[in-house]
Amino acid sequence: MSSDTHKSWPFAEARALVERFRDRAPEKGYVLFETGYGPSGLPHIGTFGEVARTTMVRRAFSELSDLPTRLFAFSDDMDGLRKVPDNVPNQALLEEHLGKPLTAVPDPFGTHESFGHHNNARLQAFLDRFGFDYEFKSATECYRAGLFDEVLLLMLRHYDAVTNVILPTLGPERRATYSPFLPLCPKTGRVLQVPVIRHDPDAGTIVYQDEDGAQTEVPVTGGHCKLQWKADWAMRWRALEVDYEMSGKDLIDSVRLSSKICRVLDGRPPESFTYELFLDENGEKISKSRGNGLTLEDWLRYASPESLALYMFQSPRKAKRLYCDVIPRAVDEYASHLATFHQTDERSKRLDNPVWHIHGDAAPEEDLPLSFSILLNLVSVCNTDDPAVLWGFVARYVTGATPETHPMLDRLVSYAIAYYQDFVAPTKDFRAPTEVERAALEDLVVELQTLESDAEGKEIQNRIYEVGKRHNFENLRDWFGVLYEVLFGQKQGPRMGSFVALYGIENFAELVRTSLASDG
Repeated sequence: MSSDTHKSWPFAEARALVERFRDRAPEKGYVLFETGYGPSGLPHIGTFGEVARTTMVRRAFSELSDLPTRLFAFSDDMDGLRKVPDNVPNQALLEEHLGKPLTAVPDPFGTHESFGHHNNARLQAFLDRFGFDYEFKSATECYRAGLFDEVLLLMLRHYDAVTNVILPTLGPERRATYSPFLPLCPKTGRVLQVPVIRHDPDAGTIVYQDEDGAQTEVPVTGGHCKLQWKADWAMRWRALEVDYEMSGKDLIDSVRLSSKICRVLDGRPPESFTYELFLDENGEKISKSRGNGLTLEDWLRYASPESLALYMFQSPRKAKRLYCDVIPRAVDEYASHLATFHQTDERSKRLDNPVWHIHGDAAPEEDLPLSFSILLNLVSVCNTDDPAVLWGFVARYVTGATPETHPMLDRLVSYAIAYYQDFVAPTKDFRAPTEVERAALEDLVVELQTLESDAEGKEIQNRIYEVGKRHNFENLRDWFGVLYEVLFGQKQGPRMGSFVALYGIENFAELVRTSLASDG
């Protein structure tokens, strides 16, 4: 198979990695993918997106190359705690330990060795929940175990060159005190941002002016110092020999500067990919502190992880709005791609399907005979939060279907109930039909009752079209708009033929009659 066959972005990224190793395989014996995580907060929807997208590139690379791969989920848990998060207990306890590495700050939840360990455990549970294949790495453990010592000493030898990469990006005051090395105070354990007076590559030490004015000498190895963010990223790339790492648009300058430092250290920066950041429904950047936009838990209340993975797969370099209205479409698009995936055994076509990038060759094999949008409208007209009521309609529409035979559909029913209750029901706005529309609706009832009770959705759809044409709707979209607004109280809705087949022709006719009667 030609490596140029597949045009999706994960294959484009994978081809760049193949090219990276065209002349020789990596000396470490594997290709290393990395994702980074700042454990001062809990995992969020962006964490999912970065790991999911990196996994997609890794999967595509393995399709093109026989080289082994690994994925490190790296936690920057040696960072100093800069402020107390708003969403944790025992905030006074944390206040006493500001400035200390996260793995030296007590756990406010009281369940782990430190706050860093607590959040690292949350990260791993989060990644395990979605079945990601990764290896967890802790900055604290890597620094203290000496894994970074060789490159830290190399950075000390290139101290001036590394510093000169960063200085032009700083203001005058910060420039006067900048050092890539941040010592850990032997007395307080805090990560210090203090002037470095001397650096001694032969001794492997720096001398800094302590906050009390005293001069203190510490080794840069063994966890006695950590590095400033951009220098730290570059050091990690060099020490671990990272081959691929993606990041958000907000880190473009950091990638550029860290790449320069990596080259100063005689390293090769990883292949990089910049993804766009998410926007809220108003087109504003999503911020954890502001709480705008959807959280991961929000999405998983209303839809499956697979639908979220599809949303992450689609157009990662395009700024996309991440709010409730995108969920139904993502759910239905995932179902459509899943059906297409199983309709062909031709591998090249499967590799072009987004489902392959989400599941590889292990895509679930359940047929989804109903769309999410149809289920939402079924919930609406039934006005119920009881899945059993909805399954009564589903079982009649799909012969032999039960929650046990169709577990994915069963989850979809539950998602539809939750989504309807939170987002659709509060916004319903029924309107009365005009006289022209009333006549068309009355005619629709008559027309549908000429059909057999088990008529298929396509035939029902054709009859609805015919009624619209008879009543001079020049644009049939307007005719369907009448059905949605008068019967459902909303601007959009499902394919009506399929919905009527599910709901039942007589039930639908009664819905129309009731709507007309309520108008008086």
